[in-house]
Amino acid sequence: MIELNLAPGEERAFLQRRSLREEVFQLLHTRIVAGKYTPGDWLRQEDIASQLGVSQTPVREALDQLVSVGLAERVPYRGVRVPELSGDQIVDAYVLRLHLEVLSARLAARQASPAQIQALKEIVEKTKHLVTLEEMSKLRQLNKIFHLLVAEASGNMLLTKLYEMASNTFPDWMLYEYMFRHPELLPSSLEKEYREHHAIVMAISAQDANLATRHTAEHIRNLGRELVDYLGVPGNLLQDREQQIAPLLGLN
Repeated sequence: MIELNLAPGEERAFLQRRSLREEVFQLLHTRIVAGKYTPGDWLRQEDIASQLGVSQTPVREALDQLVSVGLAERVPYRGVRVPELSGDQIVDAYVLRLHLEVLSARLAARQASPAQIQALKEIVEKTKHLVTLEEMSKLRQLNKIFHLLVAEASGNMLLTKLYEMASNTFPDWMLYEYMFRHPELLPSSLEKEYREHHAIVMAISAQDANLATRHTAEHIRNLGRELVDYLGVPGNLLQDREQQIAPLLGLN
């Protein structure tokens, strides 16, 4: 555990700054997911600080956090912007995520501790009632935690690190942004997501590696269909890449 060794006044300042950083992060996160910032838009530290009436420090820290979770990218000597991904890049991220998610779930069904299974169940139940557009930012973060917990339950630290890197390149925020523009799709999409996450946890809890594999593959493949239907990713490209790795994962 890291000890800060701060004086009382410094502790208060640290906590206030940390809280402000989190508030700025949440605001920018929501703007990106809601489509107020679009792919390719620059996130100017000075402009954001001025708009929000805060110093540049919490804005800089919030931008760093956005980069770390994949909602922004840092371009050397130019600044931070919302990622602008090609169809090939999106498919690459999808295929890698499919591979790592299936492997993680299979191992988790054999390795997960009771505490890890309970944590997964609690995360799924927390998402059950997040059904409004205003809650999409929180839902996205909980979903990322859910999938990372599955990777951690695999018992393989390197796999967990690889998964975290891969998930940060997957454009799930673009799918959430699509929901903001088509709110009529939200109820059915979120209900399906909840059912799929619940099925994955139940399979892991039952220590059924084959069932965990099937449910996880179905869940990620459904995300792949959304990439095609919502974001216009070429379906034939995604299908071809899927078929290349299917035998490696024991998928049909």
